[in-house]
Amino acid sequence: MPAKIRVVALRYLTIDFNSFFASVEQQERPELRGKPVAIVPVMAETTGCIAVSIEAKKIGLTRNARVADACRLCPSLVLVEARPEIYINYHRRLIEVIESCIHVTKVQSIDELTCELTARFAPPAEALALAKRIKAKIAREVGPCLRSSIGLAPTWLLAKVASDMEKPDGLVILDHADLPAKILHLAPGDISGIGPHMQERLRARGITTMAQLYAATLPDFRGIWKSVRGEQLWRLLHGEDLPFFEQQTGSTIGHGHVLPPARRNHEAALAVLHRLLQKAAMRLRHGGYCAGGLSVSIDYHDDRQWSAELRLSETQDTLELTRALGHLWEKRPAADRKRPPFRIGVHFTHLLDLRLHTPDLFEQKTEESHGRLFFAVDHLNKVLGKNTVYLGGAHGATQDAPMRIAFTRIPEPEIEELDRSYEGRLKKKKAPLPEPEAW
Repeated sequence: MPAKIRVVALRYLTIDFNSFFASVEQQERPELRGKPVAIVPVMAETTGCIAVSIEAKKIGLTRNARVADACRLCPSLVLVEARPEIYINYHRRLIEVIESCIHVTKVQSIDELTCELTARFAPPAEALALAKRIKAKIAREVGPCLRSSIGLAPTWLLAKVASDMEKPDGLVILDHADLPAKILHLAPGDISGIGPHMQERLRARGITTMAQLYAATLPDFRGIWKSVRGEQLWRLLHGEDLPFFEQQTGSTIGHGHVLPPARRNHEAALAVLHRLLQKAAMRLRHGGYCAGGLSVSIDYHDDRQWSAELRLSETQDTLELTRALGHLWEKRPAADRKRPPFRIGVHFTHLLDLRLHTPDLFEQKTEESHGRLFFAVDHLNKVLGKNTVYLGGAHGATQDAPMRIAFTRIPEPEIEELDRSYEGRLKKKKAPLPEPEAW
């Protein structure tokens, strides 16, 4: 009598695009293929690498390495200034290709996404065939430089772990029978949700290896995490399917910027702060939030830092936020005003969903009129191009702080930075500009 075949149901497929920004540049520019490449926010030795190519990683370079150090380690390193619009375009193209094979359930970041496997793809053989089909279709329809590592597992957490186990261009299945043997070589910090702070807590409990982590009981996890998150992680790690963690969307909205050498003075820094605030205010309104606080930070070359926060009545009015910025700017210590600023940032805090906002009784008419005003400003900047209309505080800095991409936040060029100039539309013979809505 033939042996029974054990059928294991897999539930998730996670795709992690390898060295995404650098791979996009290599796809766009064939002369970069096979070379160590670093993507940088600005062409300056004092900045850091925001991404490095597979070839650069093999030499030992890592993301966030200081450019000067990276060039010393790898003299043949090619520096490429980041082009966020192109990376977002590739991100969207990749999602379209994957959607033609299976629905994308969750986009974790610009270079990582997860698909929930339907019953058709749950058997390992079908899941494996699907993963290979996705890889082949990406190579064919987007480009062969866009390599990815794919993980298949019973839980989304294990699928993410599997996607990180073989890079580049890996394909790993983790099923119940593989646990824990197949992951014992990993460190606790390789599990999503176990950051440096939690690793310290684990070490305090004598847990420093994956074997010790996996052997810990559910009550142990509850005690270490001191929240339901510990129980969720334990269950996911042991193969029990649970929904994705709820993300705290919109905890802050803001921007930071490393000033180029010529702008490292307080007058220019203030203009750039106004520019950052106006960008963030547009995002605030687009996201449907009000800000209940504003924070400003400045880093100096001597490693000194200064920051301050001001609580506000919840608002999305750029004029009110600009006044708050002025108050915070005046709070800088006298000694710091002689130091050249190096990095600046502005963030809106204590966000409130606009639907829950109750206008101040005495300021309601002003708030409504300013709301219509900035709706019109946002509309003009979206339609006619960035910086068509801006407040005077940002004068002289409108070309500073271009769009940047954080791996966990994918900007919308249509909202932030994409230049849709009238002249550009005429050159491309696009449809005429839309009529503005009633303001």
